Amino acid sequence: MAKRTAVIDLGSNSMRMAIFERTSRWAFFILGEYKMKVRLGEGGYKSGNEISELAMQRAMMALSEFKTVAKNYKCNKILCVGTSALRDAPNSQVFIKKVRDEFGIDIKIINGKTEASYGAIAAKNLLSPLSDAITIDIGGGSSELALIKNDAIIDTISLDVGTVRLKELFEDFDKDKMSEFMMQISSQIPANFRSENIIAIGGSLRALSTAIMSEISYPLDILHGFTYELETHKKFIESIINASVEELENFDIKRDRYDTIKQGTFIFNFITKILGSKRVYTSGVGVREGVFLSDFLRKKGDDLINRIAKLPKGLNISVKSLQDRFCLANNKNVVKYANAIYDTLAPMHGLNGEYKNELLHAAKIYNIGVDIGFYSDHINSAFMVLKGLNFGFTHEQKILISSIIATNGKKNIYDYEKFQNLLPKQEQVYWLSFILSLARLLHINKTNTNLQFELSNDTLYIYGAKDLYLAKEEIKKLQKPDIFAVSFM
Repeated sequence: MAKRTAVIDLGSNSMRMAIFERTSRWAFFILGEYKMKVRLGEGGYKSGNEISELAMQRAMMALSEFKTVAKNYKCNKILCVGTSALRDAPNSQVFIKKVRDEFGIDIKIINGKTEASYGAIAAKNLLSPLSDAITIDIGGGSSELALIKNDAIIDTISLDVGTVRLKELFEDFDKDKMSEFMMQISSQIPANFRSENIIAIGGSLRALSTAIMSEISYPLDILHGFTYELETHKKFIESIINASVEELENFDIKRDRYDTIKQGTFIFNFITKILGSKRVYTSGVGVREGVFLSDFLRKKGDDLINRIAKLPKGLNISVKSLQDRFCLANNKNVVKYANAIYDTLAPMHGLNGEYKNELLHAAKIYNIGVDIGFYSDHINSAFMVLKGLNFGFTHEQKILISSIIATNGKKNIYDYEKFQNLLPKQEQVYWLSFILSLARLLHINKTNTNLQFELSNDTLYIYGAKDLYLAKEEIKKLQKPDIFAVSFM
């Protein structure tokens, strides 16, 4: 497996590249992402899908720069896939040969079902777990759907409708004609493709989610994992569809999206109604991450889905990657103590098993900020957690883990007012942060690793801690969330 891998996705509208760095057998992070609007499919949908000479020139220029960037990152491997525009074009092999001869890059043209599978693989592994959902990836030339049931990808379909295709076929944006066209296209969707949960993939749907986040003043500036209810934002979504180009300035949408955002939103709105969908989970990952994962997690198998190895149970890619890069010491005992203290103090904190998973993840990476500096290292760590736990967590979980670390056992919850709509009650966060602080201090000299805990008569007895003098002094300073004594035995 290469240390660094570049994955290029050559779509009908844009060419994108992501740089991945592996940190260990089961962990990686994204070093960089790049995008160029090459419009490979421009004009093709009215001329037999043929790629124009001008579009080829733009794509060749973009690939030249992408290869230079990948080389500067010292990528050991470059993977490149072509989607709708290339698979539809009768002259695609001419372009592929040019790229191979000029840059030594082999473009793999993937069919629609494979494209849908890559998006589903990425979302399934890198979003917070969703056992039942449908992924929708709206590109320039096509839209891919994948059905996830009982945590398995069971079916995929590719529809010949995308933002650029719709724009070229209906230059006047006649909604009645577009609806007739969409009815014909959507009739191909199998009857079992119905789900309340939609995973939104692709630039148009990320732009839509960004606009919604801005509209509601969402407190967390992270797109991947943002969730919203379709009914709540129905009017807002329709207002984008009905807006003129000039009126799009009233929305938080980048100018380079003005020419296709209405088409993308129209397709999305139409398909979600057919699927009976209620809520949307925004995915910041898609085909590129799916291609990388199929290489990173590869195993023997007859088809793409079966070639993807499952991650070890309980392992999170982002947590492991942060540990690989920034944990100066093994926090195994802190995790063990936090787990035991949580269980022992259960009658007092009354959390009923909730948020234990978030507490234990916080215990694994609470000290990653020490690498930046000792002073306020808990704040450094919390910031790195908020920005670095990219995969496998909801926004609520990510903020809670960060808050547990940043609060550092204090009564005043760090940044609680800013994130209170995404956090549990203050006293619950206080308890979790106290437990982590107590566990951390018990491991301050890293000598005794076999402590036992018991709660009796409002006293927390810690057996095996009699000689932990430094820990005793530090624990005396902790602000307890309830009235009880701590006795070292």
